[in-house]
Amino acid sequence: MSTRPIRIAPSILAADFARLGEDVRAAEAAGADLLHVDVMDGRFVPNISVGPLVVEALRPLISVPIDVHLMIERPEAYIEEFVRAGADLITVHVETCPHLNRTLEQIREAGASPAVTLNPATPLSALEQVLDLVDMVLVMTVNPGFGGQKLIPSALGKVGALRMALDARGLERCAIQVDGGVNEHTLGSVLDAGADTLVMGSAVFRSALGIEGSMARYRMLIDKQKGR
Repeated sequence: MSTRPIRIAPSILAADFARLGEDVRAAEAAGADLLHVDVMDGRFVPNISVGPLVVEALRPLISVPIDVHLMIERPEAYIEEFVRAGADLITVHVETCPHLNRTLEQIREAGASPAVTLNPATPLSALEQVLDLVDMVLVMTVNPGFGGQKLIPSALGKVGALRMALDARGLERCAIQVDGGVNEHTLGSVLDAGADTLVMGSAVFRSALGIEGSMARYRMLIDKQKGR
């Protein structure tokens, strides 16, 4: 388990879009550390979601960082627009960036924190040359495109290997985020693998406990896991 503070990043993909502002304010009030925004183009992934206008609308409503995950082709064409809209952290996929170093540097120069991610079937070695350029690595534990999927257990093997690689290079500051199927049944294995930033969509926004109740439940489970 990571020795870093464990952060929860509720994903608006699972929120009620008819009351999105209320939902994100409730998530922040309940202790969310980041707000995760999944951007999909219907090409790289088989779904279409939101764009910079939604980020711009949410920015004045919350004070926590907005974590934008670009599941799109040609992400470099939209980076400045998302930063202007209020994104604090931007994650791009190694699979969509033929000039990955340049794209990560572009994010930093635009004024956001750069992060990189890879799909479950993409090997960790694809990130070897860019680890020193990022503030966070996102390990996808589902194939991106839809919320509510089941976690792919084999993908968690990358998390421990990634933490070892980062520590060996003196990059302990780099966060490890996990996205996909994180819930009370998988939380223990995700934390044991070494993740410190948890994207949670349905587990927070569609829980029978409500947003406040679900966040409190997961904080309790995290504290219990850390204290065992």
